[in-house]
Amino acid sequence: MCRTPLLATMGSFFAVAAIATATAGVPAYIGAAVNDKSRPTADVQRDGDRKPASTLAFAGVKPGEQIAELIPGAGYYTRLLSVVVGPKGKVYALVNRKRPDAAADAPEPAARLAPITSDAHYANVVVQTISAAQLTMPQNVDLVWTSLNYHDFHNVPDLKVTDLDKVVFNALKPGGTYIVIDHAAEAGSGVRDTSTLHRIDEAVVKQEVESVGFKFVGESVVLHNPADDHTAKVFDSQVRGHTDQFILKFRKPR
Repeated sequence: MCRTPLLATMGSFFAVAAIATATAGVPAYIGAAVNDKSRPTADVQRDGDRKPASTLAFAGVKPGEQIAELIPGAGYYTRLLSVVVGPKGKVYALVNRKRPDAAADAPEPAARLAPITSDAHYANVVVQTISAAQLTMPQNVDLVWTSLNYHDFHNVPDLKVTDLDKVVFNALKPGGTYIVIDHAAEAGSGVRDTSTLHRIDEAVVKQEVESVGFKFVGESVVLHNPADDHTAKVFDSQVRGHTDQFILKFRKPR
């Protein structure tokens, strides 16, 4: 008769312990950004797959930093980065120009960030339109962040990706950090799948980034999914939102 309440209590204890273990090492300011009530419901619903607390903690994002985010999409990470760096920091959201082959009435990609730039809660976000093939960036930033874009840099006409990496290197302060998150391709496949499956071999990313002077710091496996066999296009319903992803951290030497 007494065992059921005891087991329930023990279950609750272990559940709390598991949560504490999962969030161990996550600074309070990152936890506050993830739990920020201003975040859209659609963003919050993606947290289970994107694991933002662990991802931001691994990146080492801190209050007061200047961050350049390359190709922010609709701003999932932009909002998080903005709240972490706070009023003394700044987030430069670097958005590509509209594709030349886009429909005449297609909106500029920067329009996707209008809900952020029109919200005083994110007053430290500055949107800049760029060309990846002729990239210019804010200088002396603490961190450059790009998520699920690196493979597409290989699909940009007239762009040598190591030239882009060099611009990133020059934009960072000595000791600055470069974070690359992307969909993993089959090991040894190189850039074979960048335009078809929209994946890239992480070994290629490491080689390219290190070739311009960066030092590889480490890799997080928090977004690793062993059930993804790397053969499906990342937009296919069977893997969309659940692809095997790598997070690579590089540092510009001091």
